Formats: sequence, C-alpha cells, structure tokens
Amino acid sequence: MTPKTKQPTRKKNREHLAWYLYDFGNSAYAAVVLLAIYSAYFKNSVVGGAEGTRLWGISVGIAMLFVAVTSPILGTLADFSVSKKKFLLVYSLITWVFTALLFFVEKGDIFTGMLFFILAEIGYRSGQVFYNSLLTDIASPAEMGKVSGNGWAIGSVGGILCLAVILPAIMLTEGTLMVRLALPFTAVFFALSSIPAFLWIKEKGQPQQLPAGENYFSLALNRLWATVRSVRSFKEFIKFIVAFLIYNDGILMALDFAAIIGAVLFGMDQQQLIIFMIIVQVTSVAGAYVMAVVGDKIGFKKSLIFSILMMTAVVLGMLFTKSIEGFFVIGALAGFALTGVQSVSRTMVGLFAPAGKSAEFFGFFAVAGRTSSFIGPTIYGILAAEAAFWFEKNRGISELLAEQNGQKVAIVSIAVFLLVGLAVLLSVNEKKARTVAIESISKQE
Repeated sequence: MTPKTKQPTRKKNREHLAWYLYDFGNSAYAAVVLLAIYSAYFKNSVVGGAEGTRLWGISVGIAMLFVAVTSPILGTLADFSVSKKKFLLVYSLITWVFTALLFFVEKGDIFTGMLFFILAEIGYRSGQVFYNSLLTDIASPAEMGKVSGNGWAIGSVGGILCLAVILPAIMLTEGTLMVRLALPFTAVFFALSSIPAFLWIKEKGQPQQLPAGENYFSLALNRLWATVRSVRSFKEFIKFIVAFLIYNDGILMALDFAAIIGAVLFGMDQQQLIIFMIIVQVTSVAGAYVMAVVGDKIGFKKSLIFSILMMTAVVLGMLFTKSIEGFFVIGALAGFALTGVQSVSRTMVGLFAPAGKSAEFFGFFAVAGRTSSFIGPTIYGILAAEAAFWFEKNRGISELLAEQNGQKVAIVSIAVFLLVGLAVLLSVNEKKARTVAIESISKQE
C-alpha cells in the first residue's frame, strides 16, 4: 500500500474519531444536566415541591420550541454557506458557558435557574442539528450506519465516565457545593472533548449563493415544502412519522423527568440518582445493539413494537414499585428499551427511504421530531403539578403524598403517548414501505 493510499484513510479515521469525541462530551451534558443532577437539583433545591416539576417541564418545552422554530432556517443557512462547523461552535459555546454558569444557581434563584438552563439547552439541542449534519461530510453512505452507531455507543461512555468522576466527590461531601461544581466540570469536560471535531473535521462542498429574490427564511420554507412534497406520496412512511412523533414524546418525557421521579417517589439522593443514570447509560448501549440484531432477524417493525411495549411496561411498573432497588431494575430495563426505540426508529427511516433520497427522508424525520418534542415534557410538568395541587386541596393529604400522586398521574401520561404511538405504528406496512422505496428507484431509472 502506498503512502498516498494510507493518508486519506488515516484522515478519514481521524475525522471519525473527532466526531465520536464530540458525542462523548455532548452525552456528558445530557447525563449531568438533563438526567442525573441539574433536573433534580432545580426541582428540589432551587424551586421545591410540585411547582419545581411544572417549571422544569416548561423550561424544557421553551428550549425545544425555540430549536424547532429556528433549526430549519439555520440548517439551510449552514448548508448554503458551508458553515456547519461555525454554527456548531457558536451553539457549543452557548452550551458550555451557560452550563458553567448554572454553578451560581442556588435556592430561590428560579428565574436565573430557568434562564441559564434554557440557554444551555438551546445550545445543546441546536448544536445536535449541525453535529448530525456533519455525518455526511465524514462518512460515505455505506459507512453511515456503522459510524452513527459507534458515535451513539462512544457517546454513552462519555456520559458514564463523567458521572463516575463526579460521583465520589458528591458522596464525600455534604450540601450542594459539589453538586453545583459538577456543572462547570461538565462544561469543561464537554469543551475539551469537542476540540478534535473543530480541528480535524473538514466540511465538503462549496458555498452557494442565494437565488435571486430569496432570503434564508423563504429558502428554508421552500426547501421544507419541497421535502414534504417529496415524501408525501410515501404513505407508509408518513404513517410511521406520525407514530414516531407520538411515541417519541413519551420517550422524551421519561428521559427528562427520570431524576425527578426517582427523587419524589423513592426519595433518592444525588448519589443514588447518579448511580441510577450510570446504569441506564450502560444498558442503553446494550439495547441499541441487541434490538438492531433482533430487527435484522424478525423485522424492524416487530423489534420496534417490542421495544415500545417493553418501555410501556417499565413506565407502568413505576406505579407499583415500592423500593429503590426496584426502581434501579426499572432503570436498567428502561435504558435497554428506550435506546432500542430510538435506534430502530432511525433504522426504519433508512429502510423506507429510496436510494438517492435518504437525506430528504432523514431531514424530514429530524424536523418532524423537533417540531413536536416540546409537547410531551410541557404536558408532563403541568400535569404533575396540577394533579399534586388537586390532591392536596381536595383529599387533605400531605404535600409530599400529594406530589407523589401527581407524579403517578403524569407517569400514566407517558404510557398514553407510547401506546397511542404504538397504535399508529401497527397500521404501518413495513413490507409495503420497503417495496415502494425499491419501486420508486426503478421509476427514476
């Protein structure tokens, strides 16, 4: 093999590694801020009571809604100007800065706690749009599945490692200082992990000029409408997307409120929540791998149905579990199931997309997912708080018991989203969808 052959391979492998390392740091943010530490800290220490659950849900919803509105326009701008890395850097900086500033949020700092989190979350969610889009710059179509899967697995390891480093410090100290210090530590962890992506990944393509009479807003709308026109004749794919929009909200609700559920229903402290989330991260890697293998053998729709049913059973199991140990078992099963749902869903988009149109189908999948993702978390937060207030006022029970009952009512809403989405999914004909995708290629030829 000549040196000229080795060089491109080495460069490609380096780009893959850089892309994985960004996810490595990115997942640390999700593990610490969303899953294990800040969500519970905000709810219990900053706000307190059922109102903390409501305000957490509203905060997540605001950030999700902002990203849903802006990402199609910014994505178009980045594509045309070949500036995905620039946008990724800007949004990453926003995430790093405001995650670090969460250190200063203490008891009663409700507005600051919401504002800093919303800005960090906007940076995190928007950054994912540009990070995901770089996949087409570093991998060929044949490599994308493998590279994407590797990124998912390595990213999960980042979340596990960050939590494992933080855990001893929190266990050996009292008060909230180490909990708050975990937030700037996570920002630095994320930033350092991201450096190779900005140094090594090179965008392909040449900057394009806007068509006459167009601006980026109108161009984004036109491209989105063109994508809708492109996929609307694929009826099975559309039914699948509708199903995904519904059951995926259930997945997001479970993820965004897992720490709060553990703290309220089972009295879990910060150390226990971190261990719980490490378990979830570990089993999620297994879930992504196993359900992909199962999908190859029995069909991906059947694999997805099994994952959703398993997730529903796990969610409802929280209503009957009385011990922390039982909740840890639920967390392990949930990690396995929810990642199975997410990874198989992405695979099905690829199967339903005709060759040459995969980018359009994945683009529609991504935009559709973002536009609905604020609904579930917002509903959960409001429902849990309103139900708690109702139980306390009308049943004359203690504030804690009322809050626990409110959480149980909201947990049922997660199961409703999952089951309604499943009902729509059952109407999807996987065989027909794949046949249509193949036939559409023949027609183009």
